[in-house]
Amino acid sequence: MLNKKKSIANTIFLVLIFALTLYSVFHGEDLPAVLRTIGEVNPWYLIPGTAGVILFIWGESIIIWYMFGTLDIHEKKRTCFLYSCVGFFFSAVTPSASGGQPMQIYYMRKNKIPIPVATLVLMIVTITYKSVLVFVGLFVAFFQRGFVHKYLEGILPIFYLGVALNVGCCVAMSILAFHPELAKWIMMKGLRLLEKSRLMKHKEKRTKKLADSMEQYKATAAYFGTHKKVIFNVILITFFQRFSLFFVTWFVYKAFGLHGTSIYDVVMLQAVVSVSVDMLPLPGGMGISENLFLIIFKTVFTAGLLLPGMVLSRGIAFYVQLLFSATLTLVAHVRIGRGREETTETCEQQAG
Repeated sequence: MLNKKKSIANTIFLVLIFALTLYSVFHGEDLPAVLRTIGEVNPWYLIPGTAGVILFIWGESIIIWYMFGTLDIHEKKRTCFLYSCVGFFFSAVTPSASGGQPMQIYYMRKNKIPIPVATLVLMIVTITYKSVLVFVGLFVAFFQRGFVHKYLEGILPIFYLGVALNVGCCVAMSILAFHPELAKWIMMKGLRLLEKSRLMKHKEKRTKKLADSMEQYKATAAYFGTHKKVIFNVILITFFQRFSLFFVTWFVYKAFGLHGTSIYDVVMLQAVVSVSVDMLPLPGGMGISENLFLIIFKTVFTAGLLLPGMVLSRGIAFYVQLLFSATLTLVAHVRIGRGREETTETCEQQAG
């Protein structure tokens, strides 16, 4: 598990961001009126919206199950679903989603899945996950200029920053995946530079740990080279997974009885929000996601429905997802059981 001090710090940071989000969104607003408006929506549209959240989590679990199968690891689909819930919960409550994958590795290791294998699978999941956002961001930026000028003028710096950060992340991870020797050379040179500039003390243990961790990425490169069809299938599933969450806002839009904006515009606007905030160091993009929604959807949700629309859309897409994944994380902890102490220590090293 994450050590206690880090857990306490993350909890304090999460509560602080949540409080600031509530203040920035509802300050000066008539909260009872917002709640009354939400209470008048057509609830039948919220069912497929909530289903989209479940499909989002389920999509990743299918990818994990599918890739385990290609590596001759026969895990149950429901167990992979628990792994996904663990990942989404800890990603939602830690800055930059830093806690998700280490905790997934922790639970996978307790089920006797080797850490290098778990790391390989989750590395590919992350690359394809980010690649979909990069594709959406670049497509909108270069081929949807009318869309950009119509809706995004007020958030262009944040949008372009989000695209750039996601592109940078994908490039860095692709170097790790496709050119592990080059990545190892860059990382070792960087470490020596930090040591020579006296920003870090030289430690043989640290150098060896870095070298050993870089060796793990050779397996990723080998997998990409020999499983091209698998990677293609994973990308297709990831597109389905990501857009199942983006469609939540469309169902919220219809729940208010609104019309006049195309399904394409609503879904792509929600995708833009995800592209913009995905790489920012905020738990679940709290604060910035809500405020971006209020800026770019102001011409989509008519007067008086913008704030209720944001509350309902964000409430389903993030907070329902958070509560659902939190509940199943507890189930995972009970079902998979407590691992050995050395397993915990190993995964804390992965997280650190």
